[in-house]
Amino acid sequence: MKLAKASGTLGLAALTAIASPFAAAQDSGWYGGLNIGQSTAKIDDARITSSLLGGGFPAPTSITDDDRDTGYKLFGGYKFNRNFALEGGYFDLGKFGFAATTVPAGILSGNIRLRGLNLDAVGILPIAETFSAFGRIGFNHAEARDSFAGTGAVNVLNPSPSKRDTNYKFGLGVQYDFSQSLGMRAEAERYRINDAVGNKGDVDLVSVGLVYRFGGKTSR
Repeated sequence: MKLAKASGTLGLAALTAIASPFAAAQDSGWYGGLNIGQSTAKIDDARITSSLLGGGFPAPTSITDDDRDTGYKLFGGYKFNRNFALEGGYFDLGKFGFAATTVPAGILSGNIRLRGLNLDAVGILPIAETFSAFGRIGFNHAEARDSFAGTGAVNVLNPSPSKRDTNYKFGLGVQYDFSQSLGMRAEAERYRINDAVGNKGDVDLVSVGLVYRFGGKTSR
């Protein structure tokens, strides 16, 4: 009886020792995915007004903002352990615009399109076997393509400026794993952006998406 009990104990210890590297391995590896959601920009109406005043016009009688669009991101990363990953990808935050009506009669309209690349450090907090929260901080390198048009008394000197610049970004999210290979994310991110005419501001992306882990099992 003692020999059987000792053998069982040693067998359990050996199984634990063998299983541990596999458990550690499951916490690391490559992954990729796609998120899509709503992007929101803060349009600087005060700067638009200042620009018009600097051009010799009175303050605009009205400004209409188009500050929401659909944004998405394609991403890939490497998870080093259950608490840390590095993630990079391509993002398209969409298109935003405004139209300002002036006196003498005229309209100044502008649009900006934002796309770029990002690299983030991701901290992960496992809450349950299939559910985790995460936070990210990193850099985005965005291309801002502006377009401006004037009608009536408004004359635009540079209708299509563009600029590339690097800024910070950060975000928070949660992830639910359907299996070891497939999960679903919901997250909110903030991108700091420079446009092509000297403005700086934030664009927020609230999105959901799927994550595929390479080498994971399709069922638990």
